[in-house]
Amino acid sequence: MKKRLNQSNAASYFREHSSIFLFIVILFLMGVIFGAVVVNSMSFTQKEDLYYYLSQFFGQVSGDKVAEDNDLFFQSFSHNSKFIGLMWILGISIIGLPVILILLFVKGMVVGFTVGFLVSQMGWKGFLLAFASILPQNLIIIPVFIMMAALSVIFSMRMIKKQFMKKYAQPIMPFFKGYIFALIAAVIFISAASGIEAYLSPWLMKTIITSTSL
Repeated sequence: MKKRLNQSNAASYFREHSSIFLFIVILFLMGVIFGAVVVNSMSFTQKEDLYYYLSQFFGQVSGDKVAEDNDLFFQSFSHNSKFIGLMWILGISIIGLPVILILLFVKGMVVGFTVGFLVSQMGWKGFLLAFASILPQNLIIIPVFIMMAALSVIFSMRMIKKQFMKKYAQPIMPFFKGYIFALIAAVIFISAASGIEAYLSPWLMKTIITSTSL
């Protein structure tokens, strides 16, 4: 009974804020598209320089000269958890709302640029590398980022209403407890994504690089 009640509350919460979740998803996709467009606006020299460094990295991967798996895990976990933590903190502050949106757009732009550059420079091989190096962990990371951005925006808007609208009577503390739980859940998912990025993605990349003779 309690489980059904929680599911009902979650469903009603998403319905109530569906416009915000939709806006967040569209904003992220706009960032992805913008990142892909930036690739096409780069000069030939810039693409060649970037491709040279990328080729060096692929050589290190095939030669097992990249960082240790544990180091990669902690680097990935530290980077992504800091990103999530920053959005969470910005959600508490009244002035953090636009920064949350900018961070999400930038994240989408990085993903779009990376995939777009690999595909534009290496064709189907670049697509395979993007599939191996970016997709596995981002199947978890991107939904977590989108969810945390949406929850941060919603909580920030509640803080603004509480501060400036005297008739706003809903207490903040119950929402804040849920907000803390969302952060803990996000960190758990991020740790799983970091494990995939550290232990699975390098192996997939090496397999593709070796099999396609990059």
